[in-house]
Amino acid sequence: MKKSVSRGFASDNNAGIHPQILKELESVNNGHVIAYGDDRYTREAEELFRIIFGPSTEVYFVFTGTAANVLGLTGITRSWNSVITAFTAHIGQDECGAPEKFTGCKLLTVDTGDGKLRKEDLGKHLHGFDFEHHSQPKVVSITQATEMGTVYTPEEIRDLADFVHSYDMLLHMDGARIANAAASLNLPFRDFTTEAGVDVLSFGGTKNGMMYGEAVCFLKEGLSENFKYIRKQGMQLASKMRYVSAQFIAYFRNDLWLENARHANMMGRKLADRIGKIEGVRITQEVNANGVFVILPAEVAAEVRSRYFFYPWNEVLSEYRLMTSWDTTEKDIEGFADLLEKKMKEFYG
Repeated sequence: MKKSVSRGFASDNNAGIHPQILKELESVNNGHVIAYGDDRYTREAEELFRIIFGPSTEVYFVFTGTAANVLGLTGITRSWNSVITAFTAHIGQDECGAPEKFTGCKLLTVDTGDGKLRKEDLGKHLHGFDFEHHSQPKVVSITQATEMGTVYTPEEIRDLADFVHSYDMLLHMDGARIANAAASLNLPFRDFTTEAGVDVLSFGGTKNGMMYGEAVCFLKEGLSENFKYIRKQGMQLASKMRYVSAQFIAYFRNDLWLENARHANMMGRKLADRIGKIEGVRITQEVNANGVFVILPAEVAAEVRSRYFFYPWNEVLSEYRLMTSWDTTEKDIEGFADLLEKKMKEFYG
């Protein structure tokens, strides 16, 4: 007999859509509007991005986070360029080679224990400038919050941006969980993006209560030239754009994004506090946002995953990733922690 699987901690993508966003989608589902983004909902959503990130912001909506990253990078590179990123970055590990395929660029990675890039990490890749036998470094890409659940401070981003710009390069940010980072820092988005020197931002909402839809944000003038053609060729120009745009309107209204992210982060801390007290459980990363990384015996993890699904992160170390979301409850955490504690006691006798 197949066991039932409870609400788990696999990914914040697994959570449903926030009711206010569903309500917004229903509210715009009335009558005809011009397709392909030439509608009042899209104009309103674009204006909200300019208010949040600055008047020079150019924003283009796409369907997925992979598209936002890949097309954003495509817009600021040529095929002979290279992109430098952390080894753990989504663009290197989880996009099936799409950045290399569509940009034509070489992806250069840096090992980093906490998912963060620092300027001293970049030196080994900063060579061969103006030498035709080498790919030309053009972009450094960081993730906020990182794939390891850590969060860059504005000072860390500014320090990195200044260094990158000194080489006439650009700084890209994968913001799939940017709301969780802002909630963790207790700062407006602009403080650690536009004002910190980020040039291009992939802004995500899917992991924080939206149905689908991300935004490519060019935060500096002159970077978005011809991007409308890149988006179309990239098969990311939505005909019924209003259903993407409306989600962002609801997302930003009354700071719904912040409410959702604060809750997910709080649940992450509660989860870490609860399971961190279990003998034999080791938390490997600082919990800044909604990701908790733990080392567990593989046998225990297998048993617990049959009830509360989550993903392995580093199978060599028996390290696993636990993600909380906007709809995680304390009941979810207690049920998971009780089962984990029981199985750990049985394992150690």
